[in-house]
Amino acid sequence: MKKIEILGTGCPKCQKLAESTATAARELGLECRIDKVTDIQKIIAYGVMMTPALVIDGEVKLVGRVPPVEELKALLK
Repeated sequence: MKKIEILGTGCPKCQKLAESTATAARELGLECRIDKVTDIQKIIAYGVMMTPALVIDGEVKLVGRVPPVEELKALLK
């Protein structure tokens, strides 16, 4: 099971990334857990200075933008 984290303070972009990521995972039929990380210290610990950010299995894959669902599917594969 993939562990997916959405890093951000809860802004509209962060919420959109969470929704789009969930859609991409569902369309791929992926078994995953999506967690929202809002703690600034945890976000900084990943080396992320701009949100939203997408972390898959502990690796930062995307920072500062909300890509289309198709791009998210490619990142999740």
